[in-house]
Amino acid sequence: MRVPWRLLGGSLAMAILLGVFFMYGRPDFLVQMANQIWACF
Repeated sequence: MRVPWRLLGGSLAMAILLGVFFMYGRPDFLVQMANQIWACF
Protein backbone atom coordinates (compact mmCIF):
# COMPACT_ATOMS: atom_id res chain seq x y z
CA MET A 1 0.00 0.00 0.00
CA ARG A 2 1.35 3.42 -0.94
CA VAL A 3 1.29 6.25 1.56
CA PRO A 4 -0.47 9.32 0.12
CA TRP A 5 1.86 12.28 -0.44
CA ARG A 6 -0.45 14.58 1.49
CA LEU A 7 -0.22 12.41 4.60
CA LEU A 8 3.55 12.16 4.28
CA GLY A 9 3.90 15.94 3.86
CA GLY A 10 1.63 16.62 6.81
CA SER A 11 3.60 14.26 9.01
CA LEU A 12 6.87 15.89 8.00
CA ALA A 13 5.51 19.38 8.68
CA MET A 14 4.20 18.27 12.09
CA ALA A 15 7.57 16.77 13.01
CA ILE A 16 9.36 20.00 12.08
CA LEU A 17 6.91 22.12 14.06
CA LEU A 18 7.23 19.87 17.12
CA GLY A 19 11.01 20.10 16.87
CA VAL A 20 10.86 23.89 16.80
CA PHE A 21 8.41 23.90 19.71
CA PHE A 22 10.69 21.74 21.86
CA MET A 23 13.74 23.88 21.02
CA TYR A 24 11.98 26.93 22.45
CA GLY A 25 12.12 25.14 25.80
CA ARG A 26 15.94 25.29 25.59
CA PRO A 27 16.83 28.97 25.14
CA ASP A 28 20.56 28.33 25.63
CA PHE A 29 20.54 26.11 22.55
CA LEU A 30 18.74 28.77 20.51
CA VAL A 31 21.27 31.44 21.53
CA GLN A 32 24.15 29.15 20.62
CA MET A 33 22.63 28.38 17.20
CA ALA A 34 21.97 32.07 16.55
CA ASN A 35 25.59 32.90 17.41
CA GLN A 36 26.89 30.19 15.09
CA ILE A 37 24.70 31.36 12.22
CA TRP A 38 25.68 34.99 12.81
CA ALA A 39 29.38 34.00 12.81
CA CYS A 40 29.00 32.84 9.20
CA PHE A 41 28.44 36.44 8.13
